[in-house]
Amino acid sequence: MINPAYLEDASGFRGHAERLIIPADESELQAALCEASASRTAVTIAGAGTGVTGARVPTGGWVISLEKFKRLEILPGHAVAGAGVLLRDVHAAAQSTGQFYPPDPTETGASMGGTIATNASGSRSFKYGATRRWIEQLRVVLADGSIKEVGRGDPIDFAVPAVPLPDVTKNTAGYLLRPGMDWIDLFTGSEGTLAVVTEARLRLLPAPPAVLAGVIFFPDDDSALNAVDRWRTQAPVRMLEYFDKPSLTLLRSRFPEIPARTCAAILLEQELVSEDDPQLDAWSERIDRAGALANDSWVALSAADRERFRRFRHALPELVNDTVRRSGALKMNTDYAVPLARNREMLGYYRRRLDQEFPGRYVIFGHIGDAHLHVNLFSSPADPKPATDLILEFARKAVELGGTVSAEHGLGRRKAHLLELQHAPQHLQAMRSVKRRLDPQNILGRGVLYAAGE
Repeated sequence: MINPAYLEDASGFRGHAERLIIPADESELQAALCEASASRTAVTIAGAGTGVTGARVPTGGWVISLEKFKRLEILPGHAVAGAGVLLRDVHAAAQSTGQFYPPDPTETGASMGGTIATNASGSRSFKYGATRRWIEQLRVVLADGSIKEVGRGDPIDFAVPAVPLPDVTKNTAGYLLRPGMDWIDLFTGSEGTLAVVTEARLRLLPAPPAVLAGVIFFPDDDSALNAVDRWRTQAPVRMLEYFDKPSLTLLRSRFPEIPARTCAAILLEQELVSEDDPQLDAWSERIDRAGALANDSWVALSAADRERFRRFRHALPELVNDTVRRSGALKMNTDYAVPLARNREMLGYYRRRLDQEFPGRYVIFGHIGDAHLHVNLFSSPADPKPATDLILEFARKAVELGGTVSAEHGLGRRKAHLLELQHAPQHLQAMRSVKRRLDPQNILGRGVLYAAGE
């Protein structure tokens, strides 16, 4: 009997499989893929299970875990990490050498293979972008068992069709297809449907001498949004994160010191040249001009305080997941992003419809610097349809505003039906043509990304 841990993800989505394979090395992985290809058996690659789209959850066939691919080597300017290495271990190892790996998805327990498969990003993506930007080299095994090692700039050896991209800073809905692209751009974010990543060479940066961090509280939402609009362009921050009033209410169970009169909060970080950087004084003025609750806000330079603020940010999705699990419902959340100029419009639409349909049963938080906010609904497990319908309505609205139906999590199985909202039929066909070229038997991630499993 297969361990149930390999048959579910953090969203509560559950599946089934005929066989679990945990290869010890590439040769065992090659043999498994050759056998699956010959028998046309569906294969799902399982990451660490922190995803929320069902991409790692098998719905038949075989499930393959790369948990034994644990090589981790830190060198000046780069790291070499196996697919089974956890993100938090890369961060810790880099930090111990005075370096850092910029991508910082909330789930630091994610596997590196999973972060590459979804082109994961996180709060620091405001400055540093997503995982794709930090990959120098990939080693993958294709569906037929052959090994391919590709470096940044290695051209794809077939004509790549062009698919229009939304005007957003983050997008993981479908394959990134454009003429002249390289293999790394194609494999990253393909959700395990084109190849199996076994190892990656990742670019590291020197750790900054100092970092200013703050959780800035506001008496009303408009003041917070106005501050974001100014700080996005006027301050060299590396993250801008938003928390609405219901989010702060939920967080008070762990952080009772949150001021009672706050209605919104912005978490920010900025790298400094030293602890005496004049930017410190500039921030005092910015916070005052923004109409924030300056005396109640938290601002700090120490690593200990930054860690406290990190826990503050990461506690919210944990609390949401706990609430969902206790109810027995599937997690209902959005991963949509819109053009920066439409951020306020999208947030207003979210709030208006949520107050109509789910009053008191939602939170909105996330990467407001990228106009990428997460809505999480606390739906009824007995009747999930109203929540499902509203999530779909929000997807249509995001696309209407020029946005994307997936900014960082991918679509997996649970959200594969959203791809056709964003892309025209001819562009979906272009993606499928690339899939058929690299996986002609359609064994990898069958049912992931494409709703019909094509």
